[in-house]
This record gives sequence, C-alpha cells and structure tokens, in this order.
Amino acid sequence: MSARQIPANYRIETVKIPQDVIASKMTAAGYIPDRELATALWLMDSLSRPLLLEGEAGVGKTEVARALAETHGTKLIRLQCYEGLDQSSALYEWNYQRQLLAIKAREGADADAVEEHIFSERYLLERPLLASIRQPVSPVLLIDEIDRADEEFEAFLLELLADFQISIPELGTITATTIPRVVLTSNGTRELSDALRRRCLYHYVDFPEADREARIVLSRIPHIDAALALQVATMVGLIRKEELRKSPGVAETLDWAAALVGLEVRHLQDDPETVHATMMCLIKTAEDRSRITPEVTARLIGKVA
Repeated sequence: MSARQIPANYRIETVKIPQDVIASKMTAAGYIPDRELATALWLMDSLSRPLLLEGEAGVGKTEVARALAETHGTKLIRLQCYEGLDQSSALYEWNYQRQLLAIKAREGADADAVEEHIFSERYLLERPLLASIRQPVSPVLLIDEIDRADEEFEAFLLELLADFQISIPELGTITATTIPRVVLTSNGTRELSDALRRRCLYHYVDFPEADREARIVLSRIPHIDAALALQVATMVGLIRKEELRKSPGVAETLDWAAALVGLEVRHLQDDPETVHATMMCLIKTAEDRSRITPEVTARLIGKVA
C-alpha cells in the first residue's frame, strides 16, 4: 500500500516498549535508569528471577530497590549483610524476655500448655527474610551487600530463594504468601559463588555519564539551573578520574549541588574558591583531600568551561 492509498482514518499507534515504560516509572520515582538497567528490571518481573546488582559503592544500587518499591507501590524490606550474619538475624528470633515472663507468670501450669503458648506467633520476632514472604502484596526484598556475608549464609540464602518457604521447628513450615521481588547488591569485596550468579539476572551499575547525572541532579535539587547541574555532573566525572581512594558517589554529587545552590553559585568558573571550599561534600578522606588541591580544582574547572 502506497502512502496515497492509506485511508484517511488510519491511525498509527505508538507502541511503548516495556523497558521504556519501566524507565518512565522509575524516573517518576526519582531514579533515572539507563536502558540496560530498565531491561534488567523488566526481565526480573517477566522471568521471576532475582536481580544481582554489582558495582562500586555510591553508584546507586540500593536506590534502585527503593525506587522499584515505589514504582510498584509496595513495601521495601531490607536485609543489611555483614560479616557473621546468621540465620536467626535474617529469618526470625524468639522474644526470649517475653517468653521468660510468660513462663514465670504460669508457674505451676501444665508444662505442655506453657510450651505451646510461648512458642506461638505472639512471641515470634520476624526478621527481613521471614517478613518478606508474609506480605499481602509482593514486596521488594533488598539483600544489601551480600558480598559482606560469609559463604555459609550465601548457601542458605540459595535454598530460601529456590523454595520461598521457611521451616520453624516449633511452628512448622511457613510457605510464602507472596513471592517478593528480590534485589541483591554487591560491592565486589569478595567473589560470589557461581551458584548464586546462576540463579540471578545480572547488571553492573556504573557511575552515570554526565548527562544522566545532570538529570538526576535536576530531579532532586529544587531551583538548580540546568547549566549548573551539567557543570556539577561534568566536574564530578572529572574528579572520579583522579587517583582517589574513594570516588564520590551520586549522593555526594547531590550534596555538593545543594551546597552550591545554597551559596548562590551560578557557574563554577565564577567562584573557584567556593567550589574548592565545598569539596568537603565530595572528598571524604584526608589522603584524597591532599590530592585535590586548589590548583587541581582550578585545572578541572578549566576543563568544565
């Protein structure tokens, strides 16, 4: 059919790609993803698989989970991992103090009845993993910095993610009411097992390019000028290329932008002294502070111009 043969009432509908829909919703929730991350989030839902986000500290991995929960209008449940994390801290514990008080209050009562009473829901303390499978609406379960937990806990976690059920000896097996959307993050402090990686979708989160970081600044900092937001993002990108012990994260970028707006800086070139003085928002170690001298700051500002 040629262009002249198209009926007058013919309409071409704009097809929205699922990744674009998710990207729009995440942007509305305050997180601006790149296309690859938006694709990973879509696949996470369509395949019902956990998503492993890896990258340096400060790139915004945890923020992905927060925005995802807001996008779906559901609860965010966070398990912060650390060395020595055990099952009781992640799954459930009994409220021993209340149990002891209940036992004392029932002195002389039938022992079996007392045991049945104290090992009931009333005395059960939910920890993140148990709480995540007992929600009426599927929550987002954030398992943050899984690389800080030991390999034994990682192996235990694999079983839970496979079956989404928990056995409590005193109560029996608790099967998931809803299946959570699971996001795991890793800073790469240790190598994760192949078994965990096989069970997850994977996305490496890098620091955003200047244009995208400028959009993040514009979305988070009220009344900032677009030109200043781009200058801030470009300057931070240059600082990250310096040999620093700790590169500034996106949160530091936002702090710095807010500080400059508060001090009424409109262009970095106009006030290099204030720019350097506010570097405390970005540079967080004495070693890095000694490297970013006023001369280095002036050189980087010159590249931004």
